[in-house]
Amino acid sequence: MITQINHVGIAVRSLEERIPFYRDVLGLPFLGQEEVADQKVRVAMFKVGEVKIELLEPTDPQSPIAKFLETKGEGIHHLAFQSDDIEAQLNDLKGKNIRLIDEQPRIGAHQTKIAFIHPKSSGKVLLEICQPAGDQS
Repeated sequence: MITQINHVGIAVRSLEERIPFYRDVLGLPFLGQEEVADQKVRVAMFKVGEVKIELLEPTDPQSPIAKFLETKGEGIHHLAFQSDDIEAQLNDLKGKNIRLIDEQPRIGAHQTKIAFIHPKSSGKVLLEICQPAGDQS
């Protein structure tokens, strides 16, 4: 079951250039950054209330984030919903004939299980379902 909004993903060309705005100008707590090699991306996370802001910088010109930046420029990339059971959530979505990018969860930043819903099934909005590490309901 979806329990909350986990984060908003924002595609950026450079974490180095964008981190100061969120950390220093807006004063959001900076949770750190990491590279997710299999997704060809570096991420920086900030916290605002119960929701995180995830800045995504491509590490490869062929990555999905690089392609997004080429066609749409910097901006909101996806909205992530947190689930207490991602496998059950994906099975439910499949049962409702929802087109998925990921039929099985994969590992994202912070060892979170993630899966994406195809924008053609969600009104042109890329949606992510995630289950943080250690949340094994």
